[in-house]
Amino acid sequence: MSDISDRILYEDNHLIAVNKLPKEIVQGDLTGDRTLADDVKDYIRKKYNKQGNVFLGIPHRLDRPTSGIVIYCKTSKSLERMNTMFRNGDVKKYYWAICDGLPPAGDAGRLVHYITRNSEKNKSFAYITERNGAKRAELEYRLLASGERYYLLEIKLITGRHHQIRAQLAACGVHIRGDLKYGFPRSNEDGSICLHSRSVMFTHPVSGRPVQITASLPALAIWKIFENCKHF
Repeated sequence: MSDISDRILYEDNHLIAVNKLPKEIVQGDLTGDRTLADDVKDYIRKKYNKQGNVFLGIPHRLDRPTSGIVIYCKTSKSLERMNTMFRNGDVKKYYWAICDGLPPAGDAGRLVHYITRNSEKNKSFAYITERNGAKRAELEYRLLASGERYYLLEIKLITGRHHQIRAQLAACGVHIRGDLKYGFPRSNEDGSICLHSRSVMFTHPVSGRPVQITASLPALAIWKIFENCKHF
């Protein structure tokens, strides 16, 4: 059991958002490793002195080596509505990525690809032209800052595909620091990739109030160079 109380970013009767660490998994997979969802359930059970099973819905995912905001649902009503909101693009999602270059459009632009997924390799491939079985993938990006070797991009996801940001950038010849699977030559010392779910904005599925959540950056030293950059 892990104490996640200091990583709770938002909580009410219906939703709870956590700042996920790199290498944590959002929900169970074939590894059988303990999940962030397990820790969130333990947190709820302890905080509210709940007995028996704790309901926790999962309306979206983050890749295991990615850090940042994960939203869980504490009620079935919120889960149903958040599922619809994520599916319809009603949740605005902004990521920060430390990369080894810029896409061809330069400091800002929109990337549109068609993505196929190879389940055996757990990897996606992005193509400029349509092909059978491919799904349209779209994102917007802008340069927030640059250093001697790396660039900090803010990425707004328009669609939500498997490994979308990683695959689309790789298709442009741009690689996220530490992401061996998509072409970066070296791993990060903590096993992470420098992709962070930085902020989300949406209308609360029950109360109708606007919600904005921001996640602090990971502890990896490279992030310190960019930690004072602005989102918007």
